[in-house]
Order: sequence, then structure tokens, then C-alpha cells
Amino acid sequence: MGKILCAIFAGSLFVFLLGAAHAKDPSPPKKTPELLTQGKKLYEQNCVTCHGSKGDGKGQLGAALKPPPSDFTKPLNQWPYSKGDLKKVFEAITKGIPNTSMVKWDQFSEQERWALVYIVEGFAAPPKKK
Repeated sequence: MGKILCAIFAGSLFVFLLGAAHAKDPSPPKKTPELLTQGKKLYEQNCVTCHGSKGDGKGQLGAALKPPPSDFTKPLNQWPYSKGDLKKVFEAITKGIPNTSMVKWDQFSEQERWALVYIVEGFAAPPKKK
């Protein structure tokens, strides 16, 4: 009986640690047409009111928010929170952004959150040439 409990505990610990390691460093799924379709639908249902249909931060509620919502039409490397790092965009969607109106969207699956990352990335202007 003791060996069985020990094996169950060890197995549970392994699964927990594997999950914790995975949660800290999410690997993006492949960008597919299906994933982009899913992201577009989620964006339209949950993000447009603040970030606007063009991703410019000019949604119906956006004007009333302080600080204003992110403008995703800027070049990706100029986004204030992520500075071009898509994993930070994923983190912002997952955890929200402190001292802003950006709430966490952790109720969405990891795939759904990556779908949103790819949609907002698509709004970004090309990087400015030096």
C-alpha cells in the first residue's frame, strides 16, 4: 500500500511540475487559418469594445479608459507592454496588465489565447525603417 501511495504521489508531483513549467513558458501553436478564424471571432466578441475593430484602441469604451487601450496598429516593437515579444502579448492576455483596464482572459484555453495573440499581431504596422 505504501509503495502505491508513493508512486501516486511521485506521479502527481511530476505532472504538477510539468504543468508548472509549461505554464511559465507557453509555446505558441502553429498559426493556421483555423486558429486565425477562432482568434478573429474571439476578438470580435471580447476585445472590440475597448480596442476597436481596427485594433487602434478606439473601441466604444476605449475613450473612457485611463490609460487608454493599447493601439495594436503601431509597429509591434513599439507596443508599450510587450515590445514585440509575442509571449508577453500572451502573458498580457492571460494575466491582464496591472494599473490598466486590461483584465485577465485566463478563462480561455491556451490555444484561444494564442489565437488572440495572432489576431492582434496582425494589426501591427510594419517596423519603421531606420
